[in-house]
Amino acid sequence: MKLLNIIRITAVIFIIFVATLLLLDRWVSAQTESQIYHDPAKLPAYKVGLVLGTSKYIAKTLNPYYTYRMSAAIDLYKKHKVDVFLVSGDNAHRSYNEPRTMKRDLLKAGVAKDEIVLDYAGFRTLDSVVRAKEVFDTNRFVIITQQFHCERALFIADHYNINATCLAVKEPQRGVASFKIRVREVFARVKAMIDLFVLHVQPKFLGPKEPIIDPLIKTQPNPLPVASTENVPTDTTTPSSAIKTIP
Repeated sequence: MKLLNIIRITAVIFIIFVATLLLLDRWVSAQTESQIYHDPAKLPAYKVGLVLGTSKYIAKTLNPYYTYRMSAAIDLYKKHKVDVFLVSGDNAHRSYNEPRTMKRDLLKAGVAKDEIVLDYAGFRTLDSVVRAKEVFDTNRFVIITQQFHCERALFIADHYNINATCLAVKEPQRGVASFKIRVREVFARVKAMIDLFVLHVQPKFLGPKEPIIDPLIKTQPNPLPVASTENVPTDTTTPSSAIKTIP
């Protein structure tokens, strides 16, 4: 009888634990639902698109999560929805460099070199999102990743008062691998809450600001002095609107 009671109590605790995880998971989804776009045509134009990194290959097989993110990013660029890409990911060692891999594929697709900015310290989603604001000095951007990842990234952005939206790109067909990723995401969200509300975790590396400058907008030169000031404005300084830094 005593053993039966222990089993019952253990089962109740387990059910409460799982229910709590699922409730927290759904709460994150509900909090960010209005900030997610599924149709690129309905997405407003942004100066900066933050592409969250992942490995290009898994056991020598092309990773569909990577492929779909890059395809969506290139599509936004061609449709003039994004001017500059901030590609953020892990840079563990020479043979594994997510930002450099993304840059290489963007260049092959026709994205201009000066319209790609690399963030080598995007070790986690929190690092990538917060560094976009604190290091790269942009507070309005679109995140490009799968929906489950969008929700966590936007949850973090909201906590740091970052004005971000997300394009939810295509996901692989449902299967065992996708199920494992989704289960892992539930725990990742709980960890994110602990990091944000309990531990107040900051990115591993910050540093001085490196503002992203829109290469499409060139600085206008100061006009040459005029021979006569009659009927000519004397203020020859460059108007501030001629220099544009991406917000």
